[in-house]
Amino acid sequence: MKLCITEKPSVGKDIADILGATTRHDGYYEGNGYCVTWTFGHLCTLKEPHDYSPLWKRWSLGALPMIPPVFGIKLIDQESIRRQFNVIETLIGKADEVINCGDAGQEGELIQRWVMQKAGCDKPVSRLWISSLTDDSIRDGFRHLRPHKELEPLYIAGLCRAIGDWILGMNATRLYTLKYGENGQVLSIGRVQTPTLALVVQRQQEIENFVPKDTWELRTLYRETVFTSALKPFDTQEAGAALLEKLREMPLTVTDVAKKKGREAPPRLFDLTSLQVECNKRFGMSADTTLRVIQSLYEKKLTTYPRVDTTYLTDDVYPKCAAILNSLADYQELLQQIRDKKLPKSKKVFDNSKVTDHHAIIPTGQPLAAGLTDLELKVFHTVARRFVSVFFPDCLFEQTVVSAAVGDTAFKATGKVITSPGWKTVYARAAKADDEPAEKEKDNILPSFVKGESGPHSPLLAKKTSQPPKYFTEGTLLKAMETAGNMVDDEELRESLKANGIGRPSTRAAIIEILYKRGYIRRERKSIRATEAGVTLISLIKEDLLKSARLTGLWENRLRRIERGEYDAAEFIAAQKQMIAQIVHSVLSDNTPRRIAAPPAEPPKDTAKKAKASADKTAS
Repeated sequence: MKLCITEKPSVGKDIADILGATTRHDGYYEGNGYCVTWTFGHLCTLKEPHDYSPLWKRWSLGALPMIPPVFGIKLIDQESIRRQFNVIETLIGKADEVINCGDAGQEGELIQRWVMQKAGCDKPVSRLWISSLTDDSIRDGFRHLRPHKELEPLYIAGLCRAIGDWILGMNATRLYTLKYGENGQVLSIGRVQTPTLALVVQRQQEIENFVPKDTWELRTLYRETVFTSALKPFDTQEAGAALLEKLREMPLTVTDVAKKKGREAPPRLFDLTSLQVECNKRFGMSADTTLRVIQSLYEKKLTTYPRVDTTYLTDDVYPKCAAILNSLADYQELLQQIRDKKLPKSKKVFDNSKVTDHHAIIPTGQPLAAGLTDLELKVFHTVARRFVSVFFPDCLFEQTVVSAAVGDTAFKATGKVITSPGWKTVYARAAKADDEPAEKEKDNILPSFVKGESGPHSPLLAKKTSQPPKYFTEGTLLKAMETAGNMVDDEELRESLKANGIGRPSTRAAIIEILYKRGYIRRERKSIRATEAGVTLISLIKEDLLKSARLTGLWENRLRRIERGEYDAAEFIAAQKQMIAQIVHSVLSDNTPRRIAAPPAEPPKDTAKKAKASADKTAS
């Protein structure tokens, strides 16, 4: 008998139907030589401190750092989990071979391997690796099962991530709580959550400490067109007033008219982070909500695997693209514009070298199901519209730069006219299922200027006041996490910075939610603000190893290299142990009276005890 273990009951049913395992039992399906069972996501977790030593149950500074000689796993203490694990364990004992059908990613690999390890699986194991849950994809996946050994580096990377988070989270949370907390208040510290909070606090302090500065820019109006001086803006209005009066008496002369044709390629396909950013910007959706919605669309077979960090497709997807486009009923009129042309195959879309586990998020080609929620429709059409747009021509425009001079002072005016909208047509005509207005781009059309023409003009000093940076939204915070605090709009640069981003695409939304839950950040309309507790906590932390997005990004880079088999896992764990030892020594050496203000008086009974138990489970 072949045993298939999926990550969710719904996926288990889909796979069972395809394999012909149609007889339902308690916790599994059976038939046609197969049994199909499932986990409920994580059934196992790393052991907690008290599981290693009774001395570690009580929170004590003298016990830190806590480093188990060997890390172990245990079942999560929940009746439904114990019951389902017993089903899996029994079926593994009866099976001839096991097929790991978990989500095809690092977390899915960790979930399944921990369960098989806990169940003492000694049977041959192979791996189902698919990017969508359509029937065709599942059938193709079973025809091309991957060797269990091939995914070993992915599992090792996930294990290192979990152990690294345990080492830092368990120790640092206890360390800071005991050293700086008051009245049993738990100070939650995490390898990703703390540098993320530091980004929010730093931005907020930059805004609060910002001192606006006024400058005056020299401009002039000629033929109803504003020309801007090449001079550096003046620090005072008086500094520019004398030059202004001098220029008023001289004519403006056009010295050059340059026209240059340009093109703008379609935006890249979505990875999870860029989809979360887009949905936050357009619909105000939280990162967590977007993840839940796109996961639902994946499970409904409408979009491909969502927890991805690439914006590229592999070459083998190209032959399927025409059929996927033809399946998008709401876009057929729009697609008439490219119907008789061969679909382009741009290197900005198709590049095998830029895809590791899964390609970018795209529609699967399945017809839209009835009964989708409003949010599901919005997210689906956001993905579909982006997919359609990459097969449209570049947007063509003409850039005009008019250079002029008044005496010895140079001026310039620029204009841009779209000559062929190309892919922008896709966004100008919103899909029927999406009632969001399309963003409009206004052409800056200049009058016709001739080199050598001259005439009167009206100079002026335009006052400009410097503006503080903007508060993070969930979208911009996700971008900052992805690029370790480097805020960039250039897509090429963004891709290169991903290697040192903090967190994984699949976990960043959860990290933000943890910070809300801990009371370290709060929502204020669309912006994110640090609370007093969040600001105080970051001010207490003097160790850059804990709060630097750049340093955390370097650790993440090592985890990605472990996943590719390019970095030694033991070296990574040794570095985490050394790091926490340094942090413990540094904090214990602090003799200042720094404390975080206590919570309101008379908290409910056992609040501190419950908070500590919760912190031990979610410290990472």
